[in-house]
Amino acid sequence: MQGLIIINAYPNGEKFIRQGERIAQELRALGAPTDVLRNGEVYAVISSGKIETKLPKKYDFIVYLDKDKYLGKALEEKGFRLFNSASAVEICDDKVWTYFALKKAGVRVAKTIPAPLCYTPKTTPDEAFLQRVAEELSFPMVVKKSYGSFGAGVCLAQDFVQLKKIAAEFLHEPHCYQQFFAESAGKDIRVIVVGGKAVAAMERVAKEGEFRSNIELGGEGRRIDLPEEYAKTAEKTALALGLDYCGVDLLETEEGAVVCEVNSNAFFESLEKTTGINVAKKYAKHILSAIS
Repeated sequence: MQGLIIINAYPNGEKFIRQGERIAQELRALGAPTDVLRNGEVYAVISSGKIETKLPKKYDFIVYLDKDKYLGKALEEKGFRLFNSASAVEICDDKVWTYFALKKAGVRVAKTIPAPLCYTPKTTPDEAFLQRVAEELSFPMVVKKSYGSFGAGVCLAQDFVQLKKIAAEFLHEPHCYQQFFAESAGKDIRVIVVGGKAVAAMERVAKEGEFRSNIELGGEGRRIDLPEEYAKTAEKTALALGLDYCGVDLLETEEGAVVCEVNSNAFFESLEKTTGINVAKKYAKHILSAIS
């Protein structure tokens, strides 16, 4: 059983490489030789009537640690089983599409208003629309780009002046406006789901003066006993999005667990250190079980 792990062509740091190698290490230990290649070392050729995928050898499965929907789609059209599927990765890459999918499945999400797309240069945000957003969500509110990781492109607007400033900065990129839960400010719960089961979790707490709890922004991971409601919410989320593996970020609110974001290729290095749980091994076991 020969496996391949594909990572981004331009990894933004060593952790991207370590993530792929950790999963490959566990797959090899379970008897599945596995290569780790970058997107670009593997590529697709689309021509009239056919699609070709250029790979160095024959593979039985592919762990797709990239967000490139084009290569993922081409690989699936050639019959490869991807972990995760190209469609699941595409949905999770766009935060607003994620909310649409979760709403359909009955998973609780924050009240969200997508921003109108703007293609016109040298224009300004529609203040009348922003007034309606303020009436719907009140202040403070979260403003976030539809695409982005590690807390990038996520801001907190405390008043209408800040809202206009952020809206102007984000105007030409897909983004949305979202309800802010004061009771969860500066913290969330990251749950790793593998094969439909919540297998590990930690609380993430932001550094002083920061409302985003991302480890990459200085947040700290802490061990927790995951409440059953939160485990079930994370599992329902993964099922709704068709994910073999994911990280589900949950907010603790007066309404209960609310899904903040879902990462189809969530990093597990900090979580493994915090919890002592071998997430990579659990993922590797799921992969081999799914294709056997």
